[in-house]
Amino acid sequence: MSEQHSSDQPRTVVVTGANRGIGYAIAQRFAAAGEKVAGIHRSGEVPPGVLGVRADITDTDSVDSAFTTIEAELGPVQVLVANAGMNRDMLLLRMSEDDFADVVDVNLTGTFRCVKRVSKGMIRQRGGRIVLISSVVGLYGSPGQINYSSAKAGLVGMARSITRELGARGITANVVAPGFIDTAMTAELPEQTQAKYLEAIPAARFGAVEDVATAVEFLAAPQSGYISGAVLPVDGGLGMGH
Repeated sequence: MSEQHSSDQPRTVVVTGANRGIGYAIAQRFAAAGEKVAGIHRSGEVPPGVLGVRADITDTDSVDSAFTTIEAELGPVQVLVANAGMNRDMLLLRMSEDDFADVVDVNLTGTFRCVKRVSKGMIRQRGGRIVLISSVVGLYGSPGQINYSSAKAGLVGMARSITRELGARGITANVVAPGFIDTAMTAELPEQTQAKYLEAIPAARFGAVEDVATAVEFLAAPQSGYISGAVLPVDGGLGMGH
């Protein structure tokens, strides 16, 4: 079985949602490591040294066009980090079908669109790394997040099915499940909610975006070819056993 490029050869890495928070830190980490990095984003700016391509992952043509641009600029994609996501939190009885469908379309179907588009090239190259960014709530559950947790749980099934389908071609698919990470999104939560989470985290602190980037970099490494279909929690122990 052929292995991916040797570690001293820059690879083309695509990170979706690279304009803020976790996605920004992941793109920054790969760029600092000397990889050729592209960020797919709908708004904002990507880190310096990263090729920014605007696209809407709920639109198949937009996704196709973005990857075509990236391939023309940087070459065939060897690493995909599917990080783009959204949430629209509310209790079950207040959640409309649109609230559910829209979140699933971005977090789950949007990831499918990117994975499907990038897998063709990876099959041709007989190698690739796919890392899907899920969440502790995908396995642990969370009140007010039935749409988000359903979509994030779906990513686990997706990675494991990709592994069974494409594993013999040198392609791995893994999941990183962050817990409570200190970002602009989590900073908006009421102090009472933050205190409650903190109490439940064995590490007694919130995670940093760099903690997630470290896990992604490990799973995407050329040397990590025998790890596939795994879920790597980055949650300070919050979701243990889930």
